[in-house]
Amino acid sequence: MFINYHLKITKIMNKNFLKIVLFLTLLVCNLSSFAQVYAGIEIGSKGVKMSIIDVDNIKKGDYVVKEFWTENCAITKGVAKDGNLALADIDTASAIVLTNYNLIKSKFNIPDDNIFLVGSSGVAMAKNTQLLINKVKVLTNKDLEFIDAATEGKMLLKGCVPPVNYDNSMVLDIGGGNTKGGYIDVANGSFVFFPIWLDYGSVTLTETIVKKTYSNNIGEYIEKLFGFLPTLRSQTNAMYATNPQALEKESVYLTGGAVWAFYTLTNGAAKENFSSFKLDDVLYYDAILKYNYGRFVKLAETDENVKTVLATYTQKHLIAGSNILQVCLEAIPNINEKKLYFAKEGKSAWLVSYIADRSRRVKKF
Repeated sequence: MFINYHLKITKIMNKNFLKIVLFLTLLVCNLSSFAQVYAGIEIGSKGVKMSIIDVDNIKKGDYVVKEFWTENCAITKGVAKDGNLALADIDTASAIVLTNYNLIKSKFNIPDDNIFLVGSSGVAMAKNTQLLINKVKVLTNKDLEFIDAATEGKMLLKGCVPPVNYDNSMVLDIGGGNTKGGYIDVANGSFVFFPIWLDYGSVTLTETIVKKTYSNNIGEYIEKLFGFLPTLRSQTNAMYATNPQALEKESVYLTGGAVWAFYTLTNGAAKENFSSFKLDDVLYYDAILKYNYGRFVKLAETDENVKTVLATYTQKHLIAGSNILQVCLEAIPNINEKKLYFAKEGKSAWLVSYIADRSRRVKKF
């Protein structure tokens, strides 16, 4: 009887010990997991992007995007008028940041030090960004950092182009506020990033053309945009002239909202990380946008991906983005011999690279 009682006590103690070990193991794993997960909130020209990434293996460059989502908010839509962000748009964007900042902390249990707030180079072009910085600070008690086009282009390449292709590739991101990119080359025995950028994106070009029109008629918009193309081509040539070796690269990786819209409307949602296309595909797409737009409107009734594109961009924005894409490609010599890729993950590439870089300051290796 004593033996049975002793065995029963031993079993209970072992069971409780196992529970304690399991609890401590889970606790350690969870704490470790939280310490390795980071978040970024980017205020861009066309909306606010949120990324949750695991940077456990940041040294190896194999961090994983755990979550990514966006909320539309065209904060730069009025910049072409007087160079300023509208106060109402600042309030809207700041409210979106606050909502998602709180969501990230509550849903993903990410420490405050691991959450980064950043403004894109397209938004940074506005004269009154300090108002946005101040508003976000009041709401979240966190600093909003803006980066320039050159830095954004470098981060984009690091997060978008496979490292083995660095030496023979150029990257271009056609955003809402501007177009930026560049390439990596060897200078003085080390790798150096050479940036290129254009002060037009799908939103800013649209606003520039709208100012030249007298009505909301799409025909007049197309006519005025056609008349502006020589200026756009001149500025694009000047962009490449700053670092002409970009034109010699064998591969061109393209991303940004305008390129995502082009590829999705003509091919459906991209299935591969890198999907090839040709300049002729862009020319065909541009013609449909201008003269048979109803085709996409009809397709949106049954295709969710097309519906998402049309809910994000107006016809005018799509045409502006298409023309920037077309002009940027046509300015490259022997373009039909180049390898052109739509980089699907480019939508979060530079932000992921930014988070990864900043996380080094938080995480000790």
